[in-house]
Amino acid sequence: MTEATAQAWTPPKVPRSSWNALIVLMAGMCMALIDTTIVNVALPTIRDSLDASEATLSWIISGYALAFGIALIPSGRMGDRLGHKWVFFTGLALFTLASLACGFAQSSIQLIIFRVVQGLAGGMFVPGVTAFIQLLFPGPVRGKAFAIMGSVIGVSTAIGPILGGLLIEAFGDTNGWRTVFLVNIPIGIVTLIAAAKLLPAGKLGTTSKAGVDLVGLVLLTAGLVAILVPLIEGQDKGWPAWTFITLAAGVLLIVAFALWELRIKDKNPMVPPHLFSHPAFTGGTVLAMIYFAAFTSIFFTISLLWQAGLGHTALESGFVGVPFAVGSIIGASQSNRLAQRLGRTVLVVGTALVAVGLAWVWIVLSTVSAADLTNWDLLLPLLLGGIGSGLFIAPNVQFIVATVDRSEAGAASGVISVMQRVGSAIGIAVIGSVLFGHLHPTSPQSLPQAFTDAAAAAMLVSAILAVVSFLLVFVLPKKVDSGHGAPPPTE
Repeated sequence: MTEATAQAWTPPKVPRSSWNALIVLMAGMCMALIDTTIVNVALPTIRDSLDASEATLSWIISGYALAFGIALIPSGRMGDRLGHKWVFFTGLALFTLASLACGFAQSSIQLIIFRVVQGLAGGMFVPGVTAFIQLLFPGPVRGKAFAIMGSVIGVSTAIGPILGGLLIEAFGDTNGWRTVFLVNIPIGIVTLIAAAKLLPAGKLGTTSKAGVDLVGLVLLTAGLVAILVPLIEGQDKGWPAWTFITLAAGVLLIVAFALWELRIKDKNPMVPPHLFSHPAFTGGTVLAMIYFAAFTSIFFTISLLWQAGLGHTALESGFVGVPFAVGSIIGASQSNRLAQRLGRTVLVVGTALVAVGLAWVWIVLSTVSAADLTNWDLLLPLLLGGIGSGLFIAPNVQFIVATVDRSEAGAASGVISVMQRVGSAIGIAVIGSVLFGHLHPTSPQSLPQAFTDAAAAAMLVSAILAVVSFLLVFVLPKKVDSGHGAPPPTE
């Protein structure tokens, strides 16, 4: 580009209506993301209020994450066929209604069911966010729109635990947990009205006639649920024979899913098998799953330790995670620039910092007695881990997508998003089983130390998963070109 051309070039103008639509989309995204973190600080009060089992606490988090992930790909294709506006609107309406139902749940079973519905609804409308950004904003401005989305991800994740703690503090331990769901109602109603008025209707130029692979969806869902059930329920039930049988059945269903996808590989499968002909992409999807299993589970552990084990309030528990959230925002704000300069090294540094941070937390929990443990002991390791997470979260999809042909980028992004959610669900299931499996208090007085020891065991597993993630980063390409751009993932 000559100097004259550079001076004459101006960014393409984006109509005001596109920016108004972005505000609506970010409001919906904010709701879905706050709900992934706000619930962690409410788990101990949910346990006491509903007399919920240990397995129930895992289901509340894992059920949401799994349902969210399973809904992503079919919902994205429905949006391509029917128009993204009304798929977004329907998903958001269902999410709002499910939040209302969660807030008034009278039993742990009801709460799990409504959380699963909430996750399905979130998986319905979130694909519309990235689709609208791709369609409403031209190339040069699209990066700015995605940067705004990345900031919303960071801020929403950060304020979730604090908001949850404030609500429970204000409304009490008995019913305060209900407000962490009910807070979605006014936000959802306003966002629905705005979406009906401000989001453009029609298919926005999309011509996809791709159908939904129902058989594949059923096989994948059944397989993942069959794997999660024994992982979550096994410890609580004493690992009876049916847990191992169900786990084996889940593996067989996943194999059946893979065989089915190969059979219909030329007929629009849910997960295109040819993507996995790229070994680096296969490694990258495993990386996405294991990383999300590692980092999402730490807040489950810390929230339960801080409240159920050490007797702190929900608000105090919310503040413990603030250093990680602040670090995530700092890392994410620099990740794009560093990825352009350093390439894959930014992911190496990011996962290394997360591994060191979680190992440091494990050392603290293993060496500091429960009576002496304070949030200051975890400040630096969580801040370090948060910076690493921010460096990794934003650019990781871009590097994994770069392992496949450019024409396959859309399908690859969808598969990666699903693997992230599946990783979150499995991570909570495994960590919950380890945490409660190591919890053996001999008296009420021994509970704080017993909980601290159990949390240390759970954190060790999270740290090991983080180390595995660090090793898997090296399967990714050292550099990516701009043609392989991809939106940031949702945490």
